[in-house]
Amino acid sequence: MPETKPILMQGNEACAEGAINAGVRFFAGYPITPSTEVAELMAAKLPDIGGVFMQMEDEIASMAAVIGASIGGMRAITATSGPGFSLKQENLGFAIMAEIPCVVVNVQRMGPSTGVPTAPSQGDIMQTRWGTHGDHPIIVFSPASVYETYYLTIAAVNLSQKLRQPVVLLLDEVIGHMREKVLIPGGGRLIVEKASDKAPADWKPYDDKGVTPLVPFGFGRYYHVTGLYHDQYGFPTSDPRQVERALDRLHDKLKKYRDEIVLTNYIGHREPKVAIVAYGCTVRSARAVIKKAYWQNRLPVGLLSLQTIWPFPDREIKELAEKADVIIVPELNMGQLVGEVERCACGRAEVIPLNRYDGEMITPDQLVEKMGRWLS
Repeated sequence: MPETKPILMQGNEACAEGAINAGVRFFAGYPITPSTEVAELMAAKLPDIGGVFMQMEDEIASMAAVIGASIGGMRAITATSGPGFSLKQENLGFAIMAEIPCVVVNVQRMGPSTGVPTAPSQGDIMQTRWGTHGDHPIIVFSPASVYETYYLTIAAVNLSQKLRQPVVLLLDEVIGHMREKVLIPGGGRLIVEKASDKAPADWKPYDDKGVTPLVPFGFGRYYHVTGLYHDQYGFPTSDPRQVERALDRLHDKLKKYRDEIVLTNYIGHREPKVAIVAYGCTVRSARAVIKKAYWQNRLPVGLLSLQTIWPFPDREIKELAEKADVIIVPELNMGQLVGEVERCACGRAEVIPLNRYDGEMITPDQLVEKMGRWLS
């Protein structure tokens, strides 16, 4: 698509712009640092384009309002940070079970509790996967730049609609507040074809044969929406066969579209001796190291950056582990994703964590020091 002139944009701004250009017309949320700019921009822009902004009394109500708007046929989004994301978990689980499309933006900050509101962190990685209860599936994207924030927001909105699946966009304070140029395609709008509101005569809202379109309430189709296990028409059931089938449905649709969901990028040596697996703002430090070590000095190093955190890019990690001797996993936490990398590496490569949890970013020098013993 043709691109317009570069726009200087903050990460949180890019998130709001991406959501609007993906057709989002409803936002419900509650201000919280460092995500507040998303709410502010949606409040300023949505009313001018026929959308609705609602500041709710808390994050529980915000999530409920987004679910209601989505059932009513609107593309809906909310934004928060750590403490608010914790409050959204029960209703997030409801949206997963009832297969209601929506996007939850979480701009991470230091925790536990209220922590340091203005400091970067990557402490919510496991909460995005297991924060709500049960064996639920989830899609989580993690941008490493303002540019990626814009496009991953659009991807999140479109995949949530296509798969009738909540999607989490996991930023961190650095990405949310930094400014970079973004090239927005001409016209701005990048929207998947909307599912038809005209359902067939034998339409089932939870058909085992695949993902059926969500017909908005008031469009001529009656169906039941519940957080209980339900049959193909949405009515509660405790039949073991239907319970098992319902949970399989939730996971199977993500497996079917796995290659469309799981996004990664690799740069560096084709046969790296030392590799880095990074996500979010730590990608930026890792990329600076690879540029100097490989592009300038031709050292056998590489970087696998993860735009998708969940479902976890297990195939890509296994392929990397078959080539590299060592995989370094830098994280702004005490070690969360490193265990997943180690699991997928299956002993083929040594997996080394590099953790920082003092409110500052991991620097290129720290990565170079960590890599040094294997490159000397």
